[in-house]
Amino acid sequence: MEQTSPPKWQTEDERLLAGPNLEPMPFHQTDTWRIFRVMGELVEGVDMLAELGPAVTIFGSARVKAGEAQYETAVTIARKLGEAGFNIITGGGPGIMEAANKGAKEAGVLSVGLNIELPFEQHLNPYVDIGKEFHYFFTRKVMLLKYALALVIFPGGFGTLDETFESLTLIQTGKIKNFPVVLFDSVYWAGLVDWLNQTVLAQGKIAPADLELFTITDSAEETCDIILRALAVPEKRVSQEQEAVAETRRAYKAE
Repeated sequence: MEQTSPPKWQTEDERLLAGPNLEPMPFHQTDTWRIFRVMGELVEGVDMLAELGPAVTIFGSARVKAGEAQYETAVTIARKLGEAGFNIITGGGPGIMEAANKGAKEAGVLSVGLNIELPFEQHLNPYVDIGKEFHYFFTRKVMLLKYALALVIFPGGFGTLDETFESLTLIQTGKIKNFPVVLFDSVYWAGLVDWLNQTVLAQGKIAPADLELFTITDSAEETCDIILRALAVPEKRVSQEQEAVAETRRAYKAE
């Protein structure tokens, strides 16, 4: 089995999440100093994107290659959304992120890449117009959502699932409103949706309304139509979200 060498440095995320250290250390290595870095990262992100305008964030796997069906479809969807007037935000890396940034460039809209420091070398993809590397996953996720009006989520791994469920939780609890979420590729998401229905919903851990917070499609055209309809005629989407929020409120009062 091939041996992999350990990372050569610790990321800022890793340092922040490490357990308590009671040893004396320089102030710039303390958690208090890291909180200032978190604040600075948020301020820089807000300054960079404050005048971005309407945008859609696209999530998906970094492991998809150019020429593969999912990659080319992500290019198409981003281009169509760009032609409809949306700037495109991604995590700035390879795979689906690169494809979406490429589609934005083809449409002539702003292509935003919000990258993350990892314990190995990696860079923003070449299709990014506005880019920033974040030290902390949570500040990056704030920026990925704050300036987006909708999400398109392609097949992906833990990172994509993390971003998906954080977004759905924010909608479910009323933190963000009229926020369409589109899951692309019904075959990929089928097992997850079955589990949500047959286990999570069946055991009462979520409400039926929660399963209406996302839409699954295999069509690039429908992906764009879902977002455009929700933003142009928001009543149906808002009603779905309000029902999910009401169910969540009832659950907390029942406890």
